[in-house]
Parts: sequence; C-alpha cells; structure tokens
Amino acid sequence: MNKKWVISITVTALIWIVGITIFVLLKKDVEKRLYEAPMVLNVIENENNPNKDLKDILHDTKKRVVMVELSDGSVGSGFLFNDKGDIITNAHVVQGAKKVKVRTTDAKGFDGEVIGISLNTDVALVRVDGLAGQEPLKLDLNHTFELGDEVVALGSPLGLQNTVTTGIISGTGREFDLAPYHYEDAYQISAPIAPGNSGGPLLDRKTGKVIGINSARMEEGTIGFSLSIKNVYPLVKKWSDTPMKSLPNISALDEFEKIDENKMSETADYLISYFMESIDHQDYVTAYSLLSSTLQSNTDYESFRNRYISIASLKIEELSSEKKEDHILAKASLQTEEVEKGNRIKKNYDITYKVIFENEQAKIDDIKMKAKENK
Repeated sequence: MNKKWVISITVTALIWIVGITIFVLLKKDVEKRLYEAPMVLNVIENENNPNKDLKDILHDTKKRVVMVELSDGSVGSGFLFNDKGDIITNAHVVQGAKKVKVRTTDAKGFDGEVIGISLNTDVALVRVDGLAGQEPLKLDLNHTFELGDEVVALGSPLGLQNTVTTGIISGTGREFDLAPYHYEDAYQISAPIAPGNSGGPLLDRKTGKVIGINSARMEEGTIGFSLSIKNVYPLVKKWSDTPMKSLPNISALDEFEKIDENKMSETADYLISYFMESIDHQDYVTAYSLLSSTLQSNTDYESFRNRYISIASLKIEELSSEKKEDHILAKASLQTEEVEKGNRIKKNYDITYKVIFENEQAKIDDIKMKAKENK
C-alpha cells in the first residue's frame, strides 16, 4: 500500500468521524430544542391567557367577602375594597346604623363603622380596623362588559355565608328608581340574588375581578341588578380618603322591603338551588352542611358523598314549593348525567325536599328521589 493511499484513507476516516460527531451533537441540540419548545410555548400561552379557573377565583375571592350584620338581626354582604380594611356594601344594607358587625369566611367577627353612605346611589362604605393590611379584591375599572359575558355573584343570602351563583349579563345600561335610590347604567344579571346577597361583589368569570355590586332583584324570576363598580368608585374612594363626620338619616325603604322580603317558600327555593349547585360542582361538604342536624345524624358524610359522587352534571328543569304547617315542601324535576362503567348516562328524577327552619336557618330535613323513565 503506497503512502498516498494511506493518507487518503486516513483523511476520509477523519472526515467521517468529524461528520458523525457533528451530526450527533446537532441531533441532541435539535431534540433538546424540540422538548423545550412546548414548555416555552405553554408559558407564553399562560401569560397571554387571562382566563382563570373558577375554583382558583373562588379560593382567592371568598376570604375577602364578608357578611354584614346589624343589631336588628338583618344581614347583607360586602367585600374588601382596600388595605385600610374598608368594605364596600349597599346603602340599604346598613341604613340607620353607625356600627355594624362584620363576619369573615373563617367565622371571625369584627366591629365595623359606617364611614360613608349615599342618599342617591345605593352604596356605602364600612371601615373595619381589624381587616386593615389585608389584600383587597381587584377591581376592573376600565373594561366594558356586554350581553352574554359570564359573571359570578358572591354574598351571604339568608345567612348562608359565601354563597356562589353563576350566570351571565342579560342586560346593560338599566335605569330605574327604588326610592330613595336611583339606579343608572346598572348590569342586569341572570345569577340569582337572594336576601343577604346585597352588597356582595359581582365578578368577571374570566379574570375574577370585581365589576359590580349586587344590589337588587325583581320580585318574579331570577333577574338581578348590580351597580357598576367603575361608576361608584370615585364616591367610595372619596369616603375612604375623607370619612363622613356625620351620616344622613335614611328612612325605611318600602320598595326594598318588597324586593328583599324573606318569604319562607322563596327561601326554600334558593336553598334547594344552592344544594344542587353544590352537588353539580362536586362540593359535597357544602351540600352536606345544608342538611338538618337530624338528617346529618342519620346520614354520615361518606354515605352522603357516595350517593351523589357518580353525578357528573345536573340541571334543575322545574322547581316549586308549598308552605305546610311547620315546613316547606319543595318539588324539583332534575336531569343528570351519571358515570356508569366509564359511560355517561342521562337520567331524570322527580325529587321532593322537606325544608325546615333550624336556629332561624333553612335546612333540608328530608330528600326523596324517584327515577323517571327516559323517553
């Protein structure tokens, strides 16, 4: 073998070795980029996606929503507005009161003082020194909301603290009077507003920011109204910076008494709706808490949970109630989707609920379910 031939083979081998080495290195680099790319894209998508999970929104919000209690036993709702411990609520919730009690979601009670109240707009501000320094809810003062936008209403209806109802904006720019207050540019919402909801926050379902103050509802149906937070913000900000030295005297509000009258049958309807909503959200703890002490003593939590755990979703088609001598008899027609052996099966039920009043709170004392044949 001559010298030139040996050199040629050696050079060729070196070229192959270098080429293979470069190929392997490039392949590893490409694979690394391919594996890293989805992670980078995921971060970018999350940063550009403002939508939040509903459970995350509620977890962040509930601790900043309070129940407002007056000495006469009436209750309303409110939410933390700033780090001074100021609570926004409705004027009709605290009418005639200077001092109130505020109860947080962890059952702690604080003294509050009304530092601002309007004679024309149904809004008031309560200062709670014990809540100073806590992070407030975020407000949306810029966005304009439209028909169909999803919303979440929080409050303490009928003493059921931190109740959540969902719905949509079903009307905008609503204007009406409920003497002595004038409602202007209000949101009409489909989320139910019951006695005690007044003063609670209305949230944008996508971001969890406050867009309104739940304030009133129609006598019939589930139509509610919320004041736009951006319209009342200048007023509450002024009170927060310079509290009112004396409060105006507000007379009894006959119109609001008609709207917020705590009828027993209406209370039962709301309780059943809340019970079913809790089941639909797999919040069995809350649903179980709505049972009477007698029913809880006869049904332990695990048995109760196992009774409903197969329900993937449910919808109330009809709900009516009838006043009896010492209780309310509520009847509901229910459609469910239940998981059986990995398959979703639609079922229909007729359900009868017995609702009693225990320690002045509505409780479910009996539940009877009868399956209907699917057509």
